[in-house]
Amino acid sequence: MKKILDMISAQMEQAFEACGYEKHFGKAVLSNRPDLCEYQCNGAMAAAKAYKKKPIDIANQVTAYLTGSGGAEPAMFSQISAVMPGFINLCLDGGFLADYLNTMQREEKLGLEDPGHGETVIVDYGGANVAKPLHVGHLRSAVIGESIRRMAAFLGYHVIGDVHLGDWGLQMGLIIEELRERKPELVYFQEAYEGEYPFEAPFTIEELEDIYPCASARSKKDDTFKERAQAATLRLQSGYAPYAAIWKHIMRISLEDLKKNYGNLDVHFDLWKGESDAGPYIPWLIEDLQKKGLARESQGALVVDIARDTDSKELPPCIVQKSDGAALYATTDLGTILEREKLYQPDQYIYIADKRQELHYTQVFRVAKKAGYVKEDTPMVYIGFGTMNGKDGKPFKTRDGGVMRLEHLIADIEAAVYDRIRENRGVQKAEGTEADTLTGGKNPGEPAADVLTEGKNSGTEAAADIEDALKAGMEMSEEEARKTAKMIGLAALKYGDLSNQAAKDYVFDMERFTSFTGNTGPYILYTIVRIKSILKNYQETAEGAEDALILPDAGEAERGLMLELTRYNDVMENAFAELAPHKVCQYVYGLANAFNGFYRDNKILTEENQGRQKGWIRLITLTRDVLSAGIHVLGFEAPERM
Repeated sequence: MKKILDMISAQMEQAFEACGYEKHFGKAVLSNRPDLCEYQCNGAMAAAKAYKKKPIDIANQVTAYLTGSGGAEPAMFSQISAVMPGFINLCLDGGFLADYLNTMQREEKLGLEDPGHGETVIVDYGGANVAKPLHVGHLRSAVIGESIRRMAAFLGYHVIGDVHLGDWGLQMGLIIEELRERKPELVYFQEAYEGEYPFEAPFTIEELEDIYPCASARSKKDDTFKERAQAATLRLQSGYAPYAAIWKHIMRISLEDLKKNYGNLDVHFDLWKGESDAGPYIPWLIEDLQKKGLARESQGALVVDIARDTDSKELPPCIVQKSDGAALYATTDLGTILEREKLYQPDQYIYIADKRQELHYTQVFRVAKKAGYVKEDTPMVYIGFGTMNGKDGKPFKTRDGGVMRLEHLIADIEAAVYDRIRENRGVQKAEGTEADTLTGGKNPGEPAADVLTEGKNSGTEAAADIEDALKAGMEMSEEEARKTAKMIGLAALKYGDLSNQAAKDYVFDMERFTSFTGNTGPYILYTIVRIKSILKNYQETAEGAEDALILPDAGEAERGLMLELTRYNDVMENAFAELAPHKVCQYVYGLANAFNGFYRDNKILTEENQGRQKGWIRLITLTRDVLSAGIHVLGFEAPERM
């Protein structure tokens, strides 16, 4: 289905061409003066320079053509006007607008096209290190990456998400040497041992999570210990069997824990590969770079120059092998690219990582293309994200100053939402116990949205009655409240992150993120739940509206909602093209506001004109579906009630 801006532009281009001008001058855009018009065409300004005419004369000529015999059939515009110095202001015809939305509702994926055409996209967005618990520093990569992966899949790409674990670096040597200190009797440290290595790990996940930080802290003070850890890392990477056995233990118990915690965040990967998977490719990689004359020796290490004459700043060479022969992150990243090219032949690479790693990815991408491992025209994109900070403006910490585990952050935000639910609705305790009644009792069996008063005066107060509506709802069971809190908490956490531009730092504000009003995830969910409630009540009290059509608008708020809906496929496509989930957030927030403004201006369930009522039911059904599609690509879903 064509995007509405493309349809408007096509009409304007035809008009410019018919008037004797090049058609590209007819491009239409959203109006920057919505008080004057809905769309505008500024092409007369540029055409004036090319054709040596006054902009207003060209604008008047094109306007006259469109309002005369050359106008679109059926009529697309209700208003076309030329204004000084040469703008063409446009407003859509109500019938055309309604027809567009009716077509959109019938189309698969609401008319969204598949620009991906099955092209393969690799999204690298995990980056967690094994043997360490996920902490808040892992949040942004996971949340942004999951959204990018979902957006790509939704647009018809063959997307492959890879966790790309850190499982082959110095932390492995540190763990091995710390384990040797604690349990020297283990067979892995007996040089004469020739038997099978145990299947069961000699440590638990809890012990492992203590071993690494102790070893890391010790290496910063004890140079001898650090050198031993470096030597152990090299032996592991060289295939030393006892250390490989320890590594397998670490991987098995770490992966189990990582999958559980990523699952709690509703973040999923198609591949659970790590740096170690690049190991078989590294010897060939080093040899090939040397054969091609790209790798040179520098202070005992091998480096590849990546600087270009066009660079605005000096870029250091990429180190691909240390002086002791060990691999680095750049080496394993290049080896991973070789594996991905062999197995998947991606049409595009997308990497999500801390913005402080910009130099690293610049170096890796340039080596990959300079060596011919990746085609020059294959996009390799790095999204560098900012820091999640506390209210003090510093990186988010626990109250005692430590790094917060991600599972604790998720639990905290779920608890905050659960407390709000208890305050607003009351929670029915388990059967056989006294109800913890704080509020409610109205409309038993119905969602809180059912008791909202329709037809209030101003759409500018769209969210003002949400808290009151929640308080008017019936009680929830403990089980439902916990499940709902989990869904809302995830929305609060993800939306709070994604609504910010990725490259920017942001402040994590628990109270604001969990609010049911304002630009928050819970507000978006509440709007969807409100629509679900209206539809449920309508189905119980009136004949179905499945065969009804959305009608031309009958009021300002209704038209605003309809116009906002037409932007759906354009926003979704452009958000992925720019790798900008925050633009989807902006859109769903604007659409939620438009719906709530419409809701407060119109008495949907008590409307006496059944034709108009059915048209409204179709309109809000489309609104629900568009909002649901938006939050799906953001990585969360809506409950049935709140």
